[in-house]
Amino acid sequence: MMGHRQVEQAALFYEFSLEGYIPADHLLRSIDRFVELGGLRRELSSFYSTMGRPSVDPELMIRMLIVGYCFGIRSERRLCEEVHLNLAYRWFCRLGLDGRVPDHSTFSKNRHGRFRQSDLLRRLFETVLRRCINEGLVGGEGFAVDASLIKAEANRQKGIEGDKGLPPEATGRAVDEYLAVLDDAAFGAATEVTPKFISPADPAARWTGAHGGQAFFAYSTNYLIDVENAIIVDVEATTAIRQAEVLAAKRMIERSMERFGLYPARLMGDSAYGSADMLGWLVHEHGIEPHVTVFDKSARNDDTFSRDDFTYDHERDIYLYPGGRMLTTTGTLVNDGTTVLYRASRRDCGACLLKPRCCPKEPARKIPRSVYEGARDMAREIAKSWQGERRGDCAKRSRCCSRISNASSSWIGFDYEDRTAPVMSSSSQQPPRTSANWQS
Repeated sequence: MMGHRQVEQAALFYEFSLEGYIPADHLLRSIDRFVELGGLRRELSSFYSTMGRPSVDPELMIRMLIVGYCFGIRSERRLCEEVHLNLAYRWFCRLGLDGRVPDHSTFSKNRHGRFRQSDLLRRLFETVLRRCINEGLVGGEGFAVDASLIKAEANRQKGIEGDKGLPPEATGRAVDEYLAVLDDAAFGAATEVTPKFISPADPAARWTGAHGGQAFFAYSTNYLIDVENAIIVDVEATTAIRQAEVLAAKRMIERSMERFGLYPARLMGDSAYGSADMLGWLVHEHGIEPHVTVFDKSARNDDTFSRDDFTYDHERDIYLYPGGRMLTTTGTLVNDGTTVLYRASRRDCGACLLKPRCCPKEPARKIPRSVYEGARDMAREIAKSWQGERRGDCAKRSRCCSRISNASSSWIGFDYEDRTAPVMSSSSQQPPRTSANWQS
């Protein structure tokens, strides 16, 4: 018998509970048992007035933001609509069936107001990280660092030429924030190079073509990740340029040391973090093994000898020429005290049969050597040990995070500690890992 749709009211009252309608295996149920936001009111109490109408509950806004992050809802306007309609979202946000969802503008006002002034989001992040540490999810032995480009909400067609600067009539919150970070090494002071274009709507965003396609305005989000379980231990936003990303990596490593006592034994990263200064900072100041691709432009493409064709004698502090001659140095530092020059004698070069392949346009060959070359050599040797299973395991775990076995066993015995490298900073709690104490 075909049934009929009931259109009339079957009952005056209904018994309904959100708790019974949310599946036991729902993602938000798994998250909810770990969310403890009881301290939010205490953290924000000084940023609210003691009189007037009650504000939107800050815990509600944080729970809504968690929903947005977990389910990829980037628009706050759409987030409010989804929470209004979705029963699981309402249950997680403690709204019930008839709870009022705040207007989307409330998020923007609080993000640029109370949340920023109180550094609430940073404190919330560190609270979660501390729980991960207490549960043993953070190993603290190996870190990976990387940066992702975040496209700015700035129209590339309305950019103005960088050398012209902002027009005098440019005003607004974004302009005020840009002027406030002009001297910040992670933004305005990251480089002296004038950007090709500036966005009047968001001048702190950087014009970049890093993706290889059409250039756009962007920021960089920098992540420091513990490779034991791929837990993010720190994050920092910078302008989209390599120098700022390197500075962010240093800040995040030092912050993890100061606030959580995490002293990594090794750091993994791409060539953006392979500059001589960065590698020297890792090895000589903090004793961190650099599992990093060396940023090196010494190779030549004109069929003449590159620096790699010369052999460095660490004991005598000389370079040996392929023909058997020596290149020596007086120890004078150049390039702002970061480079030592090694020179061959004109007499040796003039009589050498290999001169056309070495220095055809110069009277004698010279080789620059960074004061951090010892750290660069260490990174090169570590890279050579990344073979077979180690690299395969790295690819399986994630793109930038993996468990990598200790690669130092294949190069213990080498002395990479350069005599011209700076001594370890007194702020570091661990001694540099030289060939003498790595074996222990």
